[in-house]
Amino acid sequence: MTGTAATVIDAGVGNIGNLVRALRHLGAEVEITCDPETIRASRCLVLPGVGAFRPPREVLRGAPEEAIRSALDGGATLLGICIGYQLLFDSSEEFGTTDGLALLPGGVTELPGGVPLPHIGWNRVFAVRDHPLLAGSTNDDHYYFVHSFAPQDVPEEWVLGRCRHGRSFPAITGRGRIAGTQFHPEKSGAAGLRLLGNYLAWAGDLAAGADGGAPEGHGGTHATAAGH
Repeated sequence: MTGTAATVIDAGVGNIGNLVRALRHLGAEVEITCDPETIRASRCLVLPGVGAFRPPREVLRGAPEEAIRSALDGGATLLGICIGYQLLFDSSEEFGTTDGLALLPGGVTELPGGVPLPHIGWNRVFAVRDHPLLAGSTNDDHYYFVHSFAPQDVPEEWVLGRCRHGRSFPAITGRGRIAGTQFHPEKSGAAGLRLLGNYLAWAGDLAAGADGGAPEGHGGTHATAAGH
């Protein structure tokens, strides 16, 4: 993974510093930008975010969104984190319905009452499907969450890992070269660093021409289907 060039998309929300430090610790060359041409030329994209859905969605609308799609068409990989993960879906109901990037199927809805919201802290994620992101993971792995909304109605073939807080929700989703986590891997200790390292290795392999296919909707699929 050393030397993988990662472009962190700055949509104006979130503590990007922790993520950048984690990626650099893993040997990545990191650029932080929302410049469409830089995004378009990247082959390893990371979209982070915290807070509400709508502000970063509006930042991405137009040229940055078009650049993300163009990069994916050109063979890039994309990892969404927390709000960046939610932005990958069709829509969110937070503060009224807002369209998402529609790169992953499903919608984002509020977690049910009866449990503390926001869902803050460590929780277990159960892997349900093999995928390069999950290499070396176990069902004892815990990750750090901060959110009140989560995806639902995601087709099971794209769900890689599940968590429960009020309801079961897809904590990790992957479709072709597009993936995301509801938790913050950069705040999740050794398990989170391993996942980020797996992402950099996966992106590097695909950029080097290893067989990984293209994201569905952008020319193909990639994800192994064996149970984890």
